[in-house]
Amino acid sequence: MRSPYPLPHLFFLFISLILLLAFIHIGILSIAFEKLGLSQGSIFILLFLSLIGSSFNLPLFTVRSELPPMDMMMPMPFQLGGKRAPAPGRTIIAINIGGGMIPTLFSCYLIFNQGLSYSSVLITIILITGISYYFSRPIQRLGIGMPILIAPVSAALIAITINPSHSAPLAYISGTLGVLIGADLLRLKDIRKMGVPFAAIGGAGTFDGIFITGIVAVLLA
Repeated sequence: MRSPYPLPHLFFLFISLILLLAFIHIGILSIAFEKLGLSQGSIFILLFLSLIGSSFNLPLFTVRSELPPMDMMMPMPFQLGGKRAPAPGRTIIAINIGGGMIPTLFSCYLIFNQGLSYSSVLITIILITGISYYFSRPIQRLGIGMPILIAPVSAALIAITINPSHSAPLAYISGTLGVLIGADLLRLKDIRKMGVPFAAIGGAGTFDGIFITGIVAVLLA
């Protein structure tokens, strides 16, 4: 049966749908960052740096681990500081620039520029850290995973309860740093047991893991 639509028309329709989804995605991100007090120029710079940074991982240190099975060996993502192959029985721990480092630095910026009390920041981070640790689990071949909405919904609810007038920045900070500590740093002992040669803090990149947790938390707060 012949399609009623010519191939060029279907191709144009497909490209238009992709562009529409991209504009919606960027629009949602813009709304979230505007709630944090950023200008349009600052939003563009932050998103651009996050997108570029998502392709790079910065090695931090190595930990002892079990030897990975042969079928788990895989090429490592791009790294800064040259190519470093892990020694047998070692796992390289890195941080993803776009998905881990930039959200962490931005959280520090919000802490010192949004008029938040340090006690409220500390309480929310501790609570989200505990929640993230409880719900996160090691997943073979992938790393540490957890239900995507647990941390942002919890961060938003806790931020609204503790400081309604500054719930957006508080939700972003606690969602970002809470997941970083609870689902990444405190799970290093589980990474050791998985025998993977490489593990990156910050999920798979910009729009995953820590980054997306912070964005969703702000939208809900």
